[in-house]
Amino acid sequence: MVKFGLQIKANLENVTNLQPDGEDFRWYLKLKCLNCGEEPDHFQYLTLLESAPLKGGRGSASLVVKCRLCGRENSIDIIKESIASYTAEESDANKYKTITSFDCRGMEPTAFSPRAGFSCKGANSVTVFEVDLKENEWVDYDEKAKESVGIYEVESKFIKL
Repeated sequence: MVKFGLQIKANLENVTNLQPDGEDFRWYLKLKCLNCGEEPDHFQYLTLLESAPLKGGRGSASLVVKCRLCGRENSIDIIKESIASYTAEESDANKYKTITSFDCRGMEPTAFSPRAGFSCKGANSVTVFEVDLKENEWVDYDEKAKESVGIYEVESKFIKL
């Protein structure tokens, strides 16, 4: 079992606390088999709500997949307690921050695709925004603070924990 942290970095404009919204949030990942090196070119998603049993009754994981090439059963599980938000302070410091961790068996994540399901809060108001990052940026207008808000230059990477 190896743990990987998903880190993001983004330029936040007049917003803070960018985070996945709810247990049904879909983490879209590209996954590589560590046994044979097979890495499908499509993204697969996993959520906290979905769980699949592991072979041999060893518990369950968020996603269990059988490698197309070698036939090995691999799994990845979201570590619920690790989910965190990305703040304006981290954005101002141009820092990467780990926003979640995954417990991986036989596979490792190689790419993350941010999509719908994020939320953030206005930095100068209490407005909560629903955020779709499939274009790696998002813009809106905060009526209460009377200013434009946005998230730009979203980058991500995985680190071994």
